[in-house]
Amino acid sequence: MIRFAVLLAFVVVFLIPVYVLVVTSFKSLQEADPSTAWSLPKDWSLDGWRSAWDTLRPGLENSFKISVPGALISAVLGSLNGYVLSKWRFPGADAVFTLFLFGMFIPYQAVMIPLQGLLTDLELVGSIRGLVLAHVVYGIPICTLIFRNYYVTIPNELIEAARVDGAGMLRTYRSIVLPVSGPAFAVVLIWQFTSMWNDFLFAVFLGSQESWPVTVLLNNTAGSGAVAVQYNQQMASALLASLPTLVVYIVLGRFFMRGLMAGALKG
Repeated sequence: MIRFAVLLAFVVVFLIPVYVLVVTSFKSLQEADPSTAWSLPKDWSLDGWRSAWDTLRPGLENSFKISVPGALISAVLGSLNGYVLSKWRFPGADAVFTLFLFGMFIPYQAVMIPLQGLLTDLELVGSIRGLVLAHVVYGIPICTLIFRNYYVTIPNELIEAARVDGAGMLRTYRSIVLPVSGPAFAVVLIWQFTSMWNDFLFAVFLGSQESWPVTVLLNNTAGSGAVAVQYNQQMASALLASLPTLVVYIVLGRFFMRGLMAGALKG
């Protein structure tokens, strides 16, 4: 009983900022004030949400253009890499996997300038495609690790049986490995979609005003320099920017822990 009471207390503390966000977003500009942050709106208003939508709409569109294809491409590449490194061993496979893992620990700041130079040479700097490429390349190590750890749980006997039946590498992947890869795909899609959606550094450094995602526009709403701070718009903007990632977690969340923990005790 004490355990549940403590957990409930943590949940309440965690949800307090969410409560303030929600109630403030439905207040009018005159009523939205830090001194009344805890109070429910006297007159429920959608003005803050309308202003937030008008301000963030271009960024939301750009974020979807970056996050959806980027997450899908990362999942496909990570799945193929993990499959080869776990089931089709080759000389130096362990060294290659170690290099993949090393890529996880390279900070963004260390590669930002050479990455910008590369995208400039490819004529992709400041574009949606350039941001997608940057996120996909930087996400390959973690995606490979997740799929590799998941695929080691697949019995090798299934792979050997497919080889005996004459199936090649791609046929085995398509017929045996891919159909059971749902949990790993869910983990990678959630991970990459969230990382790309919440990105700010790549967007500012490698993007342009036409390709800015919602995070950049959300930051701009907090620094507009207006005489009257539009707290209702800012709160609605924060909620609007966070809704897509919340939906992704709700849709794919039941697979998340299963895929994340796969391979933890094997391989």
